[in-house]
Amino acid sequence: MKLLDISELSKSTGIAASALRHYEEKGLITSIGRRGMKRLFAPDIIDQLALINLGKAGGFSLDEIKTMFGPDGRPALSRQKLHARVDELNRQIERLNALRDMIRHVAECPAPSHMECPKFQKLIKISSKRSLGNSPKAPAWSRSK
Repeated sequence: MKLLDISELSKSTGIAASALRHYEEKGLITSIGRRGMKRLFAPDIIDQLALINLGKAGGFSLDEIKTMFGPDGRPALSRQKLHARVDELNRQIERLNALRDMIRHVAECPAPSHMECPKFQKLIKISSKRSLGNSPKAPAWSRSK
């Protein structure tokens, strides 16, 4: 079993050494020793880092990702948390699809200017209300194409 020092691990994973040190400080990964001043890691840390990256890509915070590993560093995924994240991703997708449709409409709108477009006016009103109230609902204009 060849141990990887932090620079080798960084090079093989593309994760900056500073991020690896940060992950270790947060308790997401554990070094198993040192070679001089460099931290050493077991080869299976690469899979653990891949799971951390997957969690980050899925929108989980590092603190949430930390709870997804058991004391031995192996995944201990909560299906309930995963389902909740899927639900949130679906809400994000719905909002992004609605935003895409609205931008497309504004780009193709036959009104002489954007400010004369009724849907654009509606978007502005909804956007200002959302930024003030932080409403998680899909925009109303997305339901009236």
